[in-house]
Amino acid sequence: MRTTSQLVTLGMPDSDLYNIRDLHLFSAMEDEHFQQLLRASDVQNFPPQIELMSEGDPSDFLHILLSGSVDLFSSWNERETSMATVRPVSTFILAATIKDAPYLMSARTMEKSRIALIPSQDVREVFDKDSQFARALVGELAQCYRGVIKNTKDLKLRTSLERLANYLLRLQARTGGAQTFTLDAEKRRLASVLGMTSENLSRAFKSLQPYGVTVKGRQITISNQQDLEGFAKPNPLIDRR
Repeated sequence: MRTTSQLVTLGMPDSDLYNIRDLHLFSAMEDEHFQQLLRASDVQNFPPQIELMSEGDPSDFLHILLSGSVDLFSSWNERETSMATVRPVSTFILAATIKDAPYLMSARTMEKSRIALIPSQDVREVFDKDSQFARALVGELAQCYRGVIKNTKDLKLRTSLERLANYLLRLQARTGGAQTFTLDAEKRRLASVLGMTSENLSRAFKSLQPYGVTVKGRQITISNQQDLEGFAKPNPLIDRR
């Protein structure tokens, strides 16, 4: 059992250390390796809209989001798209750390965020020494890969209207299943995540009205659950994220 004195030696608040240790990635590893991993790490507070990394940069740190939220995005030829939203407590862009490869995405804070930074070199060293950590890390990467496949299927097999309908159903379930709930992102960013323009998103919301979807600002109401699910045809091989 980890004691407070053990945790204080790492120079982080107890709450941050326990949150990191409780992540599946770190929960089964040896205490001495956990201590080694975090000894050179740091926890920082970032204001909103701060770029944490740029795609193409070397992967110097593994990032762990402790509070707030982070937008993973990519740019090309003067175009930009949101790839995913990171919410606490979780790591992000783990593959680049393990591969010692450049970041394939950029990241910026969406709100005030607290982030732990673990040197990537230390992560790779502990990976070679701790079998439980290595096993958990492979599992985490496999889960990320499956998430990418599900997202690709969503984009390639569904129309924009079907993508929006299923997104709303997933968000509804994630926020407790209530008939009325709030969008977790501004509409411009939601359109980017779903591979749509803002104009197409507005039209898509109107097209979902016959299926019981009402929109007031960021508040969504689904008054006919059966009709919306009948149109969306949610599939656990795509939508269980």
